[in-house]
Amino acid sequence: MSTIVLLTLTGLGLAGLYFLIAAGLSLVFGLADVLNFAHGWFLTVGAYAAYWAIPRVGFAGGVLVAVLAGAATAALVELVMIRPLYQRTISQVLVTVGLSLAGVALFQALFSPDARTFPSPSWTEGVVTVLGARVPVKSLVLVVGAVVVLAALLAFLRWTRYGLIIRAGVENREMVTALGIDVRKAFTLVFAIGGAAAGLAGALSGIAFQSIAPSGGSSLLIFAFIVVVIGGMGSITGSAVAAVAVGLLQQFVNYYGSAGMGDLCAVALLAAVLLLRPQGIAGKVAS
Repeated sequence: MSTIVLLTLTGLGLAGLYFLIAAGLSLVFGLADVLNFAHGWFLTVGAYAAYWAIPRVGFAGGVLVAVLAGAATAALVELVMIRPLYQRTISQVLVTVGLSLAGVALFQALFSPDARTFPSPSWTEGVVTVLGARVPVKSLVLVVGAVVVLAALLAFLRWTRYGLIIRAGVENREMVTALGIDVRKAFTLVFAIGGAAAGLAGALSGIAFQSIAPSGGSSLLIFAFIVVVIGGMGSITGSAVAAVAVGLLQQFVNYYGSAGMGDLCAVALLAAVLLLRPQGIAGKVAS
């Protein structure tokens, strides 16, 4: 029983990390119809911002710096590189892929390609007993972070003016534009929100893995895309459900099967969803 509890909670921690990355991806694609392959770089920016800031301003301050760095980077990328290309899908892909590669190269030049030990607070390296299982505190931190972000996003989308604009834009962007609403401001805001969530994911990934590397965001982005597709493009709740499914599947299969089988099963789940329900768990059938 304790093994099941441990695998479940650590799987939920992994799911929380995936969700923090996937939430921004899902919102950006749902509203702006942009597949942002540079999104993993926002995570890397947040990770290194926290790496620099935590020794200087403490853990909470370092996490805040990571969130702000991710948001600012994402907003700047949208304004400078993405906004001129909204009607040019191929160009968007090429630019964001190029930016991702250039971002990794930049951090390799600044910090070297080698992984660096993350300055995690000592309390995150402890364990707590839950139903007889000794669960790492860092897994619970990931779960709490994801739940807080999910609740904040749902509240923002439901009860604020820009949240309503974003929801309406996801459903029918042309109608919102016809009403005289400047959707471009919503695009920038959505990029900033996604970058903030990715920056938080970068700080928490440093805690989870106890190290950061220039290519860390790119590797995690793969599973974030899997989560977004399974959950349904543009659906925050769908991404949350898909993240839980993928995280638990990986954790249990890797434990009871051979190493790496969890990743294979996640890809198999993606293939099954694409074959049986191409719009994803919470997506709508295209008309």
